[in-house]
Amino acid sequence: MKQTALDLLNTLGVILPATGGRDAITARTPITGESFAMLPCATAVELEAIVSQSHAAFLMWRTVPAPLRGELVRLLGEELRANKLPLGQLVSIEAGKILQEGLGEVQEMIDICDFAVGLSRQLYGLTIASERAEHRMMETWHPLGPTLIISAFNFPVAVWAWNSALALVCGNSTLWKPSEKSPLTALATQAIFERAVKRYVAAGNAAPEGLSAVVLGRGDVGAALTNDTRIPLVSATGSTRMGRLVGEATAKRFARAILELGGNNAAIIAPSANLEMVERAVTFSAVGTAGQRCTTLRRLIVHASVYDTLVPRLKAIYGKLRIGDPLADGTLVGPLIDKLAFEQMQGALTSARASGGRVQGGERINETMGAEAYYVKPAIVEMPSQLAVMCHETFAPILYIVKYDGEVENAIALNNAVAHGLSSSIFTNDMRDMERFVGPAGSDCGIANVNIGTSGAEIGGAFGGEKETGGGRESGSDSWKAYMRRATNTINYGSKLPLAQGIKFDL
Repeated sequence: MKQTALDLLNTLGVILPATGGRDAITARTPITGESFAMLPCATAVELEAIVSQSHAAFLMWRTVPAPLRGELVRLLGEELRANKLPLGQLVSIEAGKILQEGLGEVQEMIDICDFAVGLSRQLYGLTIASERAEHRMMETWHPLGPTLIISAFNFPVAVWAWNSALALVCGNSTLWKPSEKSPLTALATQAIFERAVKRYVAAGNAAPEGLSAVVLGRGDVGAALTNDTRIPLVSATGSTRMGRLVGEATAKRFARAILELGGNNAAIIAPSANLEMVERAVTFSAVGTAGQRCTTLRRLIVHASVYDTLVPRLKAIYGKLRIGDPLADGTLVGPLIDKLAFEQMQGALTSARASGGRVQGGERINETMGAEAYYVKPAIVEMPSQLAVMCHETFAPILYIVKYDGEVENAIALNNAVAHGLSSSIFTNDMRDMERFVGPAGSDCGIANVNIGTSGAEIGGAFGGEKETGGGRESGSDSWKAYMRRATNTINYGSKLPLAQGIKFDL
């Protein structure tokens, strides 16, 4: 596995930096628990130089016309297409997700590049009617500044692309602090970006040094960057605990934060649901990425009339899931990221049993893959009601199931009765249930789906959630506005100076 990873890095043009005896983080794979390399953490002196260069790059890049900025992102998309397989394989090795998901993550990067290229010709504001004669009022949007991207291990490259593609076409430079659990994919992505820059410059365009930079380190490195006053925007993906720290730090200095934090996502199964569709959607949403997605399905709220039909069918499917090496053909569930994730899963299952839950699965398997590799059977937990253990996100493949009776409003109340508000879904063929779920008194989540699962968002829609999920939005729709500053301009093209609101101020 180590040699495979090193071969992929060589294919992608990555030269691993030497630690030189400095504080370092360990690059490893959850597939076997094997370590690949020690990578140096950035020092305070290096951070100062990196941020200074990023700010200088922004000052130049902001003056480049947006369609020309889009050309660089177009070339990045081409480089990603050419390197989709090796980068997808590296994602699988470092994050543990199955190869199809690793390739899908790179496809998300390609898709957001396509989106951003089109966006580079659509960064438009409004023209607003002025109450004053011979005046024109309008809004304009301008580059904001260096953008800090803090990403998590479970989507080690896609989150960078969601943010970076938009930030670049909006005229910003970017700094990337990846998870210390997935540094290799960050270095590989940076190498791909640098190849795109070389092609961009070779075509006669100008691009500054430091337009994109990867900064390796632990939480202290992320904190130092988050507190740097030269960085006006921090986009952070991770736990709610981390998001609180980022939110407080940015608020203190009046910077912006895009926070994409945890999720405790539910799906409602109404009496009219197509149960064959439910089986497939629930299984993928609950066990994909070994339950380590922020959009993972964690709570299944099933109407009593279909409960006894659906739940045994789900249990039978869970009993046949192919769990193992994520690079092997046919594997559906890879490993948890590390021992801590396994321990947290076991703690949650212990609490569920103590609360009266009936547990199927959850045990560790495939220990022959490596002493530090943690493969588990995804767990189904039938709960007597929505108790406290269900109201906390556990980043593991645990699906809690509860019954509901009566109207869909009862299920919606359960859906909303948790601290997070990221993703949700309902399965129904009743139009009234659908409309209630997506309406103002329905799901309080940023994503509310009908007859699809909670995971698998497309880049065209703004991604993010409410409550303890953070409230930020990334990727599609009008998310680009978070990466720019707005100015309202009023132009007087007449020879008089009338005041607004009819105020008289005669000298």
